[in-house]
Amino acid sequence: MSAASPSHTLHASFPSAGFGRRLAAWIYDVLVAVAVIMLSSALALAFAAILTSSGWLQLPEGMDHAGWLNSSPLYAIYLLSVLGFFFGWFWRRSGQTLGMRAWRLKVQQRDGSLLTKKQALIRVITCCFGLGNLWVLVDFKNRRAWHDYAAGTELVTLSKEANQLYYWRDL
Repeated sequence: MSAASPSHTLHASFPSAGFGRRLAAWIYDVLVAVAVIMLSSALALAFAAILTSSGWLQLPEGMDHAGWLNSSPLYAIYLLSVLGFFFGWFWRRSGQTLGMRAWRLKVQQRDGSLLTKKQALIRVITCCFGLGNLWVLVDFKNRRAWHDYAAGTELVTLSKEANQLYYWRDL
């Protein structure tokens, strides 16, 4: 059976995700994102420490490594890039972040297939840290968020069986 066949069949049988499930998955994913930011920050601090110990970086008087990182816009760009890559990778690989998997949600193209790199990037840029999901509260007919419209995607609620199918397929 081809990879496109089951996806297309699944598309026709699952409803669009409502705001409550989206919010629950978002809260779950925020907790995961905090852990990713903590790990990324630890790596950045280690890198700054290596630079100072090797003599390639001289910190200003009274400034520690964390202060030095926070004083640079590159650090914020680095963290946003890490988060964008993190979410984009999950959306492209399986259509589910950890929070989406827990709440049986899947992001997909309108035809049921997985996202392209371009669609994942558009979703990352336009999701407004999840605030784009508020549009679902006024879009009663389609229940799509801003980033769904921008990227040509949709978020569907999977059955328990389909969620398990995706889980075991992705391992």
